[in-house]
Amino acid sequence: MPLPQAFHDLAAEVNNWGRWGDKDQLGTLNLITDEVVRRGAACIRTGKRFSLSMLLSADGPQIGAVAGRINPVHLMTQVVYPDLGDPLGFHSSDDVISMGLQAATHWDALAHVSYAGRMWNGYDVNVVTPRGAAKCGIDKVKTLVGRGVLLDVARAHGVDRLEGGHPVTSADLDAAVALAGVTVEPGDIVLVRTGQVQHFLAGDKVAYTHPAAGLSMESSRWFRTHDVAAVATDTMIFEVWPPESTDAMLPVHLLNIVEIGLTQGQNWVLEELAADCAADGVYTFFLDASPLPVLGGCGSPVNPVAVK
Repeated sequence: MPLPQAFHDLAAEVNNWGRWGDKDQLGTLNLITDEVVRRGAACIRTGKRFSLSMLLSADGPQIGAVAGRINPVHLMTQVVYPDLGDPLGFHSSDDVISMGLQAATHWDALAHVSYAGRMWNGYDVNVVTPRGAAKCGIDKVKTLVGRGVLLDVARAHGVDRLEGGHPVTSADLDAAVALAGVTVEPGDIVLVRTGQVQHFLAGDKVAYTHPAAGLSMESSRWFRTHDVAAVATDTMIFEVWPPESTDAMLPVHLLNIVEIGLTQGQNWVLEELAADCAADGVYTFFLDASPLPVLGGCGSPVNPVAVK
């Protein structure tokens, strides 16, 4: 199905191809400079730390909607085993895990999606093969640290959780900025809270998945205008679901990843951090959210840590 003209017009408006050279594989992560990291480090005042990750568990958020994206399966390979043969000496326990790289709290790599033969920065989509992503894989992201900014859209609406299907607009993001009393600066890592993850935390995976509040197409213009380095949400799908238009499926993924080169994350747990931000009125923090260096990976699990 052809994408609507409104999508193509917006794609042309936000396109970042060539901005960092024709061989670039990082996109907006180039905006995280040494100065930006120092700005993030300056946010540390109390030393309070918040993990923003779901547990890697077989009881994760996946319900089979995406083929092969399995919840983590954890198996023991040896249990209190006398490796050196001495029954009174050295023993070890080892284990393995199998999971979809996008199954839980994660970042999407710029190789994650494409459309109409288009991939970030004009790379041929055939750089992604059964062996992985030869270009724009998550392994290209060596570090992802900087100033995090929580935009609590739900709280800005005066609710604890947005209604399912609510499209988060530029006006919503502006309202959350006003609530936070911050200026979003180039290179910031923006976390958008909808409250949707509350469904998952309460054990209702179906309600977590559908219908879901999420980012609208026009939010992509907002992120591009503000030169955001990366954005993550507390939702399964990242963007609003059901979609804004039946002739544009998952358009925000296409705009952000393919056109802007914007690294995005899903399934982040923002509840504890949001409560603390509301309590002290401070919505900025140092964020360490570096992915695992999976060679050729199209995404990576992450345990993001916010430090205030």
